[in-house]
Amino acid sequence: MLAAVASFAFMDAGLKHLAASYPPMQVAALRGAASLPFILAWVAATGAFATLWRVRWGLQAFRGLTSVMMIACFAYGLARMPMSTAYTIFFIAPLLITALSVPLLGEKVGPRRWTAIVVGMIGVMVVMRPTGEGALSLAALAVVLAATGYAVSAITVRVLSRTDSTASMIVWLLFFLALGAGLLAWPDWVPIRRADAWVIVGLGLAGAIGQYALTEAFRTGEASLLAPLEYTGLVWSLLLDLMIWGVLPDSVTWIGAGIIVASGLYLLRRDRIVHAGDADPPPPPGTLGGDEAGTGNR
Repeated sequence: MLAAVASFAFMDAGLKHLAASYPPMQVAALRGAASLPFILAWVAATGAFATLWRVRWGLQAFRGLTSVMMIACFAYGLARMPMSTAYTIFFIAPLLITALSVPLLGEKVGPRRWTAIVVGMIGVMVVMRPTGEGALSLAALAVVLAATGYAVSAITVRVLSRTDSTASMIVWLLFFLALGAGLLAWPDWVPIRRADAWVIVGLGLAGAIGQYALTEAFRTGEASLLAPLEYTGLVWSLLLDLMIWGVLPDSVTWIGAGIIVASGLYLLRRDRIVHAGDADPPPPPGTLGGDEAGTGNR
């Protein structure tokens, strides 16, 4: 899980680099196309090609098109704010997943978890304050929209995982991302500079390594124990911001990050208690946790 988070952080650094020179939709297309060959090689090595075709095409396409919006919005935000700030805002995704599981999956969320969700949203408002960098800007709102898309994608994964294989969810996500974003980006396509070729290859490789590591983590470990490790991404974003772009978040952003992370960690703790038989009603079978969590990445 730690390797997966680190890989995705380097992938996002590549996205930020490319977003400075190319339109967000083109960056999204490059994200999908660059990782697809590496993932197909992994599928071939594991003999999982036969599982790629027994899928629910409508939901697969919906998830892929949702990822187009998600990556394009995230790339737009990355181009206009430090990685660490974007990561801080994006960390509301676990809170949104829990909130959306109520209307979309019929899960029951108790008052303590709703309180954690509200507190996490307050943390986002601290980061998106009326003054200072990223405050109520289009970039910050784009990252919020990206986090919402991530949450919707994760909810879709919970449904797809009942019938579709992990390999199919990864492959078709990248395929529809590359195809959908590529078609939308084509009218304003900017020629790829030769100097950026290595960034695109590295982007694809880091994304593929991260996806493989994440899938293995959730296949062999307990989701509720692994999920908090996602917050190590904030450490990587801080290091990359400092080493590559020479920036660090201000004190108010640190406060907002602390609120969001604390809310997310409390929510994860409550989920474990609920699953162990606490007073809050448990979710319907097959709708929360498990291997499927490892396929809803950026």
